Amino acid sequence: MITRYKTIVAIALIVSATACKKDLALEPYSGLSNDKVVTTLEGLQSATIGTYSFIKDPNYVRNYHIFTEYASDNVSLSGTTTDPLFYAYNYQHQKNQVNVLAFWRKAYQAIAGTNVVIEKVAESDDAVKNQLLGENYFLRAFAHFDLVKVFGRPYTDDNGESLGVMIKTKPDVKELPARSKVKDVYALVISDLLKATQLMSSAKDNNFASKEVAMALLSRVYLYMGDYKNAFDYADQVIKTGRYSLLPATSYPKYFTSAPENNLETIFAVKHTLKDDQLDGAIGSMYWGGSIGYGEMYASQPYRALVNKFPEDLRNTFVVPQYEKNADGTVKKDVHGNPVLQTRNGYPKYFINKYSFQDGYETLSSPVVLRLAEMYLTRAEAAFQLGRPNDALNDVNIIRSRAGLTGNALFSSGNMMGYTSVLDVVLDERRLEFAFETQRKFDVFRNKRTLNRDYPGTHLASGQTTQEIPYTDPRVVFFIPEDDITLNPNLVQNP
Repeated sequence: MITRYKTIVAIALIVSATACKKDLALEPYSGLSNDKVVTTLEGLQSATIGTYSFIKDPNYVRNYHIFTEYASDNVSLSGTTTDPLFYAYNYQHQKNQVNVLAFWRKAYQAIAGTNVVIEKVAESDDAVKNQLLGENYFLRAFAHFDLVKVFGRPYTDDNGESLGVMIKTKPDVKELPARSKVKDVYALVISDLLKATQLMSSAKDNNFASKEVAMALLSRVYLYMGDYKNAFDYADQVIKTGRYSLLPATSYPKYFTSAPENNLETIFAVKHTLKDDQLDGAIGSMYWGGSIGYGEMYASQPYRALVNKFPEDLRNTFVVPQYEKNADGTVKKDVHGNPVLQTRNGYPKYFINKYSFQDGYETLSSPVVLRLAEMYLTRAEAAFQLGRPNDALNDVNIIRSRAGLTGNALFSSGNMMGYTSVLDVVLDERRLEFAFETQRKFDVFRNKRTLNRDYPGTHLASGQTTQEIPYTDPRVVFFIPEDDITLNPNLVQNP
């Protein structure tokens, strides 16, 4: 099925294992010495771009997507596979899972690159150098935050007292730290992001970090901590900068087909150009099966039921049913006149297009990390938690209106549409808006809820009708790669 991808991962890990020390010694900076990183603007720019390239690497961005979105209740896999993505999808994690090791190492390589810059480059009166230094603080926070979400339990479980990941703030590759508590990793992430907001002053396009990007990530970090006052404040600040705007309803269905810098709603994205297209190894390959992609992961039945409550909801356009065709190209109909869906292994094909067709190319996309809609829904969730349910509903309605909904499809205290909790309204709106964008799993578990996967898919064992993952389940997080526990005896494994 995904032989090509497995081969790429295996090669990448061999290279990573044999060249780890070289990577950490600045190989991605084209051989520039640490002194040149300090003394030349060219060196600092090269070092920073090198770290962005780590984040863009498929071993980072694709694997992070697999660990987070495939583990949600928005997707349904239509077949079994020996590819390690299956272990993320069905919560049968392995202690030496090849894609987990690849992500772990790529994230720490990115962190190592930032540490060289942060240690060697002093804050100064040079706005350009300060901007680049701030971007490195942002990138260090970004990688630590992704790591702690994958390998550490949700902060809200126990106020961050459980073990998270290694904190690396020095470029010394011989340093072998133990795992820090989740709360200490979050503290570093916040400290780095606050420093980044102080240093950055350039309004770079949304493929790079800026003050507003750091503020947007802070709003997410605080939300995941349950610090609703700060989550609200930072989301509110980003909205009120006026730098970003929600795409109008007329443009919204094509949101993910444009390059990030052409999209006024995108705050931060991992930019891919045509030369970066991974073809059948791209994120979109599993979601869309055209001339290149596999098309084996579909929108789940409960997600479709939620978005189909209002057929006029523009978010329906991100899920594309695949119909059988007659010889003349028309859609086949059954005896009742209904269109006949294509199936794979008996599972109906509902393709997902959020990672396809950037600039018209089937498997090309630039994964969106932060966008303005999230700021509104973060502000809504925080407003509810702060005792302002009407403000929460107002922000939800801003997003619903953009999705083409009007009248009785908008919420009010007198029109809750069957909901008894405003929090449930907000969380379902987040599910609708950010489906397939790696947020759903965290929204469920940080709110101490159970993920119910009571729908068809290969996550179900023979005879099962549902798979329930409570937030207390050990497999909410992944195992620390056993190979790196062998290399660093100070690490301990997750239960």
